[in-house]
Amino acid sequence: MTMSLRPQIWLSLLLSLVALVSCRSSSDDATHEPLHRSVDPLIGTDWVGNTFPGASLPWGMVQLSPDNGLPGWDRIAGYYYPDSTIAGFSHTHLSGTGAGDLYDISFLPTVGKPLVDSLPLGLHARFSHAREEAHAGYYSVVLEPYEIRVELTATERCGLQAYTFAEASDSACIVLNLHKAMNWDRTLASSLSFSESNTLILGHRYSDGWARGQRTYFATRLSRAPERIEIDSIPLAEDKSQRVYGHIARLYYSVQAGERITLATALSGVDEEGARANLMAEIDTLDFDLYRQRAERAWDERLASIRIHGATPREQRTFYTALYHSLLCPTIYSDRDGRYRGPDGQIHRTEAGGKRYSTFSLWDTYRSAHPLYTLIAPEEARDMVRSLIDFGHQNAGHLPVWNMHASETDMMIGYHSVPVIVEAILKGIYQPSPAEAKRLTALMRSTAERQGYRGLDEYRERGYISADREEESLSKTLEYAYDDAAIAAWGRHVGDSLLVWDYAARAQSYRQLWDASTGFFRPRLASGAWLEPFDPFDYSKHITESNAWQYLMSVQHDPEGLCELMGGPEGLGRRLDAFFSAETPRHIELPIFSTGMIGQYAHGNEPGHHVLWLYNVAREPWKATDLLRRILGELYTDRPDGICGNEDCGQMSAWYVFASMGLYPLDPVSLRYELSSPLFTRSKIALGEGKSFVIEAPDLSAERRYIKRVLLNGQPINRSFVTHDEVRRGGKLTYEMTSESGHCWY
Repeated sequence: MTMSLRPQIWLSLLLSLVALVSCRSSSDDATHEPLHRSVDPLIGTDWVGNTFPGASLPWGMVQLSPDNGLPGWDRIAGYYYPDSTIAGFSHTHLSGTGAGDLYDISFLPTVGKPLVDSLPLGLHARFSHAREEAHAGYYSVVLEPYEIRVELTATERCGLQAYTFAEASDSACIVLNLHKAMNWDRTLASSLSFSESNTLILGHRYSDGWARGQRTYFATRLSRAPERIEIDSIPLAEDKSQRVYGHIARLYYSVQAGERITLATALSGVDEEGARANLMAEIDTLDFDLYRQRAERAWDERLASIRIHGATPREQRTFYTALYHSLLCPTIYSDRDGRYRGPDGQIHRTEAGGKRYSTFSLWDTYRSAHPLYTLIAPEEARDMVRSLIDFGHQNAGHLPVWNMHASETDMMIGYHSVPVIVEAILKGIYQPSPAEAKRLTALMRSTAERQGYRGLDEYRERGYISADREEESLSKTLEYAYDDAAIAAWGRHVGDSLLVWDYAARAQSYRQLWDASTGFFRPRLASGAWLEPFDPFDYSKHITESNAWQYLMSVQHDPEGLCELMGGPEGLGRRLDAFFSAETPRHIELPIFSTGMIGQYAHGNEPGHHVLWLYNVAREPWKATDLLRRILGELYTDRPDGICGNEDCGQMSAWYVFASMGLYPLDPVSLRYELSSPLFTRSKIALGEGKSFVIEAPDLSAERRYIKRVLLNGQPINRSFVTHDEVRRGGKLTYEMTSESGHCWY
């Protein structure tokens, strides 16, 4: 039969075959599709990802996104993919956290008789995913039954909404709700005023929740004035003389079929004038499509910092959505004029041209996200470090643990702002003056030697935190040790021998909890005895969101010391094999944060994110290859449930970005990137000033996935890592691949 095929059919089959073969190359530098179209913000909105699908700019102050209107863990980011209701479009959201807050300055358009349910849902619309669209910098949905198309885009400090009405109506209404609150958030007060012939709205929302005493000021420009305004003022205090209200404004319009009404809302953490100034500086016309195009171009430029080649369309979407999610946090918190509110309640101002950032999920992001910023966004990384340091000076001399807006949430453990700061300084991204360096040393000491705080007194005196005196004692001891190693590195950098002496010793505190008889780090009592009973599979109050298995490898700052405790490279290799194969016993119930499980490795949570690269220390790098392929291919997808754990402000996604390129910062302060088999045949990292660093594996395939040899700029290297300086100088890292496992190239 094939012999009778006509030439045209042969040509058609040949072209189809070429297209199929080249589908893995669709993401090279010459791709015609703009990168913002390779981003699907709906990835992570289902299952445990807790991401939001709306519009924002890289690290933007505004995250304009739909809210389903119901509370709950699944809706921490406001939106949950399985839902079918929208109760508003608000301007602040958290990306993939485990605690719900924000949802400030919420608008919802309606027509005719609106849908109203009992609280907490209240006023709402219905929607379907078939009439929804999202990519980087843009979101749209049709609200049912109103048949209003809502489009969202953003500038750094402003959110723009366009409402297009399908049918003419004399009962269109835009509702501004400053009263509604969800999850941990509660409204304490609000204000509202109209000016400029009712085309400008000024006000604020004062709330409390995860972010304490949060003040969000706003200025909204309307493309046309409403024909009628109604305002409800809901008392928020039992004592009516206090006169604090949650305001709800209803703006009524008569609209024509196809008419579009546009709103631009600027935010400020300082005051109404700051919001108004931000609006005037960033919005000079209410041309929605103009700002949408600008937002898309901004994302195209930022996403182009890494170009990949040899990816399938699915991998292309997964990679660029991961890079996109990595760049949503921290968020800008200073106004255009440099003013911002500090944790001391005072208004401060940045240096000329600088920005202040908020929303630092440091327990998560010190591992991969901040190292990514130092590589592809050094200017922003510098301002983030300045933000952390300034916060510490304004916060009674204590660096932040997990700060948001102008408050310290004190969520999670450790003082991981220290490694973020030290890493950036050692990489030359931030260079403090001698006077600033002296103040920074005092700030680090004040943070690490804080009295009466989370076991630090006992940790200093005893060398570990005892399980009978402090919760999360094992995790706190190990994580303080890591941060102390960073302080010691800072001491070496500035030549402070006393600082090095004190903190290098403290960095070895992890050894105090090593129980050689069981081969685990183990909770210990103040008497020195081990806590009984001990089950390494057990999730207890002594270990943060994990069990003893998952904290077994938490010595990123001293992998050689960890290797020694486990009997050398062979012993470490055996423990790693057990780590990735030990099944959870039936009597153990997995908590919500133990997702993406491979043996006792929980990829959906952060403590184990570095563990794969310890196979390099064990001199068995090929074992990491198979596990990496499984994680990259199965635990990250381009579906709404495509992130296997909380996104955690970019950490889950930054891990994917590094791992898929074949580099990982096992200990960011070491300034090393451990090497592993890449997912793509070529990745190109733009470094600025015309320089780039290329990672290539030209003979990579599903079978030829193991590393045989590594060359840096054409010269073989006999080590398992490259340094940050080597990468920043630009050049080429070449992986020669083989189908045979068992090779250790160094």
